[in-house]
Order: sequence, then C-alpha cells, then structure tokens
Amino acid sequence: MRKAQRGDRVTIHYIGTLDNGRIFDSTTDNDEPLSFVLGAGEVFAALEEAIEGMAEGEAKNLLIPAEKAYGPHLKENLLTLSENQLPAGADPKPGQKVELTLKNGERLSMRVIQVDEGRITLDGNHPLAGLDLTFALKLESIA
Repeated sequence: MRKAQRGDRVTIHYIGTLDNGRIFDSTTDNDEPLSFVLGAGEVFAALEEAIEGMAEGEAKNLLIPAEKAYGPHLKENLLTLSENQLPAGADPKPGQKVELTLKNGERLSMRVIQVDEGRITLDGNHPLAGLDLTFALKLESIA
C-alpha cells in the first residue's frame, strides 16, 4: 500500500478541537476535504510530518502544541487606544474585527477584546494563538 511522502498531493478530512473540546474547524461541516502538497508549507509543519508515511484510508489523532501551530499569545500584539483615536462614528464591540492602517501604509487586522471607559483594547494575535490544537484526521487520498 502506498504511503504519503513529500511532494504528494494529499486530501484529508479532519476535526480540529481545543483542550476544552470545542471544535475550531472541521472539514465534515461542509464535506469539502482539505487538499495540499506535502512539504509545500501550505499547512502546519507538524501536520505535514504526521501525514507523511500514512496510507490512504488511515486515521489518527494528532496534538499540535501552540508553539508549532499559531505560536504563543504575545502581549506585544495587544494595543489599547482611546476612543478619539478611532474614526468618527466607530462603535467597536468585543469580538469585532477591525483593520488599522499604520503610518507606513501597512495594514493590520485586529480583534476588539475589550471596550470600557473610553478605551478600546485590540488583539493582533491569531485567535488560536497560545492554544494547543488536536486533530482527528483521515487521509482520504494520495495523488
């Protein structure tokens, strides 16, 4: 039976969960599998390593620690602004995504995490930063 190796296009189905059991992503929700080339860096290196050597139809569970997924949750990616630094009419709410444009033209996508007393705290970390990820995956095909 053929085993997946670097350079192969593989197709997987997976359910991704957090330590508390919450599903953060799944290919079973839309029945669209994930397809990518092993070794091309399209997914986490730890996921590629786990799939390498698997056979079609094989299933496994995989824990990817935060450091090998979206990295740690960094305090330096938090930003607190006063309300008067926002565009007129802005009404930020926790959980809302906002895009900031820096003086050099660079754009940052951030999430509002707190609004109180005229101050807004934004988080530029990935929402899954600092979290260990568990994948229940099945290798559907190798091409």
